Amino acid sequence: MEEAFIRWLGSTGAIRTEIVAAIGLVLTLGVSVHVLLRKRVVGAAIGWIGLAWLAPVFGTLLYLTFGINRVERRARRLKRRPSQQLDDTPQPSAHVPEAYRPLDRAVQTITGLPTVAGNRIARYRNGDEAYPAMLAAIGAARRSVALSSYIFRDDRTGQAFCAALKAAQDRGAEIRVIVDGIGSGYFFPAAWRRLHRLGVPAGLFMHSVLPWRMPFLNLRTHKKLLILDGQVAFTGGVNISDDNRVAEGPDFPIRDTHFRIEGPVVEHLTQAFIADWLFVSGEELEGEAWLPPLAPAGDVTARVVTSGPDADIEKIATVVLHAITLAKDSIRLTTPYFLPNDLIVNALCLAATRGVEVDVVIPRKSDHRYVDWATRGHIDPLLRSGVRVWIDEPPFDHSKAMVIDGQWCFVGSANWDSRSFRLNFELNVEIYDADLARALEAFISGKRQTRLTLADLDARSLPIRLRDAAVRLLLPYL
Repeated sequence: MEEAFIRWLGSTGAIRTEIVAAIGLVLTLGVSVHVLLRKRVVGAAIGWIGLAWLAPVFGTLLYLTFGINRVERRARRLKRRPSQQLDDTPQPSAHVPEAYRPLDRAVQTITGLPTVAGNRIARYRNGDEAYPAMLAAIGAARRSVALSSYIFRDDRTGQAFCAALKAAQDRGAEIRVIVDGIGSGYFFPAAWRRLHRLGVPAGLFMHSVLPWRMPFLNLRTHKKLLILDGQVAFTGGVNISDDNRVAEGPDFPIRDTHFRIEGPVVEHLTQAFIADWLFVSGEELEGEAWLPPLAPAGDVTARVVTSGPDADIEKIATVVLHAITLAKDSIRLTTPYFLPNDLIVNALCLAATRGVEVDVVIPRKSDHRYVDWATRGHIDPLLRSGVRVWIDEPPFDHSKAMVIDGQWCFVGSANWDSRSFRLNFELNVEIYDADLARALEAFISGKRQTRLTLADLDARSLPIRLRDAAVRLLLPYL
């Protein structure tokens, strides 16, 4: 009896082993098929397939957790159709200089939007200049106020905006506010709670506290938008926080640049907000309170470019690539975080080797130390190709701007990193205006304080170089 029992145990163990092996084979084949059909980067595809064959169960769990682009798929499933009020018929672009017509044609293909003439753009420095203008514009609004902010603190500045929004609503204006569910503070941001107590319609963008919905952490609206009566808009890099009031000496001052825009391109900005509000709340914003007829307000030609992990994926990065390729004389840019992908790095290197002056300005110390480390581990090819990288001394500057050949500008919310170019929902404005281009070039040149050289990189100790190189491996997630 005992020998029979032992033989039975042995046979059932063999059966279980065979079942586990069969399950592992099915999992491995499933991962391999999915990778072959979905992964375009060869190195990543080989890595995931190899891991699945070496460790079928563990590899499959890792792939299900980190390998599938839930960001793109979930966003496409949640994003609704655009408002019926919007006309999607392609329209002719406004006149742009002859040299830029290939770029204009490419960006219209990418965005589906024409460039529009008749705009006026003013620039503000820091919250010290931007906040008074924004609050005054809210105070003058009569029909509608649309506000979207990545960071919206419940500090003195945030409370001033909440009070202004409530006062506008009491005057009869329609108010809609989008607050990012991560950037403004997890577990229901205090500013969002304040707006709800005031009865101001406010939505949290892609917020979830459920562990199994953590992919939402990668879905952030990084846009900074304020639109008044559908006629005047503010956008750029300035969040809503006391830290942006540099003149008042906060503990961590954040310099930044913001823009006021009037004219027909404001409709592009409003369309972007309408799509986001529909995404957040399911409500369609219609009528002239939001989309009034817009008369020319100046002589600037502009167009909005949105980007995000849905149908808009990598649109801003693609526009950047086209602009770099077009450059003949100069590329000037400033960004708080500089971790572009290999395509953009190679494009900048090629521009520099064909004689284009390429100047990149980054902060000596950003608000994310690990990003600074990764940047030092990432820029060696640029320096070797002749790209000039400059260090901007503290206080930290959060401005983002790019100028090509002193004529074409690209400003907005997007940083030069994988998070902005691929994961975040971003909004930039493409501007054809020589006066603004000269002003932005002067601004960028004024921040070129110390040049970073290959000697500086080589002077790092081995532990520091290893640290920077290791953190650089996290580039797609920084």
